[in-house]
Amino acid sequence: MLAGIAYFYRYYMFEELFKNIRQKIAITEKEEDICRSLFIPKKFRKKQYLLQQGDVCKYTAFVEKGLLRSYIIDDKGTELIMQFAPEGWWIGDLYSSLTGEVTEYNIDAIENTETLLLTNQGYEQLMQQAPVFERYFRLLIQNSFIAMQRRLKGNIILNAEEKYKNFIHLYPNIVQRVPQHNIASFLGITPESLSRIRRQMTER
Repeated sequence: MLAGIAYFYRYYMFEELFKNIRQKIAITEKEEDICRSLFIPKKFRKKQYLLQQGDVCKYTAFVEKGLLRSYIIDDKGTELIMQFAPEGWWIGDLYSSLTGEVTEYNIDAIENTETLLLTNQGYEQLMQQAPVFERYFRLLIQNSFIAMQRRLKGNIILNAEEKYKNFIHLYPNIVQRVPQHNIASFLGITPESLSRIRRQMTER
């Protein structure tokens, strides 16, 4: 029984990760095995925290199945959604991980979620044992920077409906999985405005 569970974690828990990696770089079976030895499978229940404000971020998480969100809480106690992470996405706080300073972010599960966690030490070992992953993570950081720039630009020049259309393009598979007030928070609009936009788009 235990051997069967170990086999599952060793092979099937990494299916989405290796699919994501191969979209950017080519890896060998040996490099896959190195990944399996360094990533930590971890399940999170709905509403369970991966990271809480005031803690130091110890892990970068890859989502194999489920949905996480990252957010901050303002002085009024309002949640401001920064990122959603469905299957195939990475999430964490790179600044806190690199500096050892406490994070301002909270990361929790919108659904029951299966992740693969990578520690800073694990990352360094991965770079040493499989240098090909330097290119993979460099591409991830580049794409993240580009996405951040696009979002900042969109927040300045786009109207609410255009922002929602961009959201659908960015997250095509989670619109029905995320509470409406969370989507509104991510877009920087009220839930009432989002309801109006969705109704108008449906009526057209």
